[in-house]
Amino acid sequence: MHILFRGKVIEVSTFRSLPDYRLGKAVEDQDYLIKRDNKFGTPQEDAARRDFTINSLYYDVRNDSIIDYVGGFEDIRNKVLRVIGDPDISFREDPVRMLRAVKFAEILGLNIEKTTSKAIRKHKAELEKASSSRMLEEYNKIFRTWKTSLIFQGMAEHGLLEVLFKEAFEKERKRNSNFGEKFLETNIGKRLAIADKLLTEREEMTPHIFYSLIFSDLASEALQKENMHLVPAIKNSLEPIFNRLETPKKDKDRLIKIFASQQRFLSTEDEKSSQNNFFRMKDYFYDAFMVFKIGAIAENDEKAIQSAFFWEISVRKRPIPVKRFNGGGGGSRSNKNRNKNFQKNREERPNRREENQNSESENQSRRNQNEDDSGENYSAENPGNEF
Repeated sequence: MHILFRGKVIEVSTFRSLPDYRLGKAVEDQDYLIKRDNKFGTPQEDAARRDFTINSLYYDVRNDSIIDYVGGFEDIRNKVLRVIGDPDISFREDPVRMLRAVKFAEILGLNIEKTTSKAIRKHKAELEKASSSRMLEEYNKIFRTWKTSLIFQGMAEHGLLEVLFKEAFEKERKRNSNFGEKFLETNIGKRLAIADKLLTEREEMTPHIFYSLIFSDLASEALQKENMHLVPAIKNSLEPIFNRLETPKKDKDRLIKIFASQQRFLSTEDEKSSQNNFFRMKDYFYDAFMVFKIGAIAENDEKAIQSAFFWEISVRKRPIPVKRFNGGGGGSRSNKNRNKNFQKNREERPNRREENQNSESENQSRRNQNEDDSGENYSAENPGNEF
């Protein structure tokens, strides 16, 4: 529940009890997956039902003391990530905990305790039972961390990628026996590392960009194999994957448009300027451009890099509204603030033509303010710190 206290909204949660089988009660369902979690309990029970020891500390406002029932304070001092209780049961209760374990370890610089690490590898297939909305939420939190590439490397080392994004990494795993250790040397690893770097340099990044970087190889292969138009070829290849991940339709459509537009960025002729201007007005243009730019850098493709430089000028002069990928948590900034930050780092030539373009961008920003935009974008000023 939420309580309004002195002008602030405070989230309040009651102590919850352990599942019946942990309390020694007979139960009919033995798969351990937690489906209901709303029974009142004691502080000790509430601590014992949490995921990791570092997440089970309590603060007593009466005497300014920390209450620790499970040894979490000591694990923090030793930089250890440890599951509370039996990890074999914990990960079957809530498979998303495996993904969270890898995320916490990379973000906080912790070492995953051996028994916990072994249990992740053992029960990785349980992730297929996890709620798609919760998985999307976790992915979107990962994309805000500036450490997506390192987290994905940890996922690769624990075998999680072969469950979560098995189609995207299948060839790399077969090609490389040390896939986990050398993840950052793979095409996807390189692209994610570049995206992390751009994020720290105040570039705007969206979940759609990260998802596109993961699946762009599959889209490229589809265009080479399928004897059909761009959109049908990409759709035939990626539709089964999107269905398995339960990707919302509007997000599927946006990703397909991003992939189908990649060849457009190789066209820089002046006679096509009117077509290019029309392309720049597409709501998915910015995402598509960033995917093209990152791919060019990752592959060290000189021609593509030159094309990206051409389009870079267009992108930096015309701020594009950023859309949200459904299922993600976290805050968002208004278009006005986003566009202000977006242009802050741009160097523009002081001539009348560009002054007119700047005026047009400001007018567009004011128009965007009046639109209903729940867009979510990540930058170095808005990395997100919600775990």
